[in-house]
Amino acid sequence: MINYNPKDWFIFIFRVTKADTFRKLLPLMLAVSVYAGLIAYLETNFLEKDVADNVKNLGLMHTVLGFVISLLLVFRTNTAYDRWWEGRKIWGSLTNSARNLAIKIRAFLPEENDRRFFRQMIPNYAFALKNLLRENEDFHEIDSVLDLKRDKHFPNQLAAAIFQKVSDLHLEGKISAAQLLLLNEEVKSLTDVCGACERIKNTPIPFTYSVFIKKFVFLYVITLPFGWVFSLGYFIIPVVVLIMYALASLELIAEEIENPFGSDENDLPIDQICHNIRKHVGELLTEA
Repeated sequence: MINYNPKDWFIFIFRVTKADTFRKLLPLMLAVSVYAGLIAYLETNFLEKDVADNVKNLGLMHTVLGFVISLLLVFRTNTAYDRWWEGRKIWGSLTNSARNLAIKIRAFLPEENDRRFFRQMIPNYAFALKNLLRENEDFHEIDSVLDLKRDKHFPNQLAAAIFQKVSDLHLEGKISAAQLLLLNEEVKSLTDVCGACERIKNTPIPFTYSVFIKKFVFLYVITLPFGWVFSLGYFIIPVVVLIMYALASLELIAEEIENPFGSDENDLPIDQICHNIRKHVGELLTEA
């Protein structure tokens, strides 16, 4: 995730990053400029006057369609941002659950040997969930003493191991039934977080809706020069490019943030959150 100062306008205007839509759309903008220039040349030099008078009225169509397409893009962007923000809230709840579990373990288990397992497994769960969401098979960040099966659901295996350890401690008489219930709620919240993240990741925006918006933007842009050439002349080229850049950028931004668990520049800082969980849990469960 990019850290920035929202008050520094100068850097915003002139800074170009890998996630900048201008870089991604530059080839398309060049193609659209050539297309608009060709349409302007043909209409101003070869179109008969009677036909030109009728073509001028196409601009009325774009006035109506512009309002429609703006509503669609606003809804699209808001839906994608809602998914991004919900993902951030879910990972915030994972941080709170990890801390609460560590705090209760610290209070219930005074022995360092009993705490060591949880000091490893609680942060491991966060890293395992991150790898699952990113479909990453590199588990070097997971410090596990368990024999985990890589062909099975890693977070589920870790959550089951944590609860099994809690249950064993209860059977050994080291925690009471009331304490077991309290710890069970915190362990249960880990699985709730995992399910919520998988729901966002595995439920993209409906395909037909996304395709319709792209087709709508494309048709809107390529028909702009026909009616506006007679009013703007060759100035239609920068105008069409600017309109295409604005509309297509909104769609690209929505596509990038609708899956907030990846490693793009505008995705959630999951790596930082995982390391913070490991740091804070370690501080709580390490003997002072």
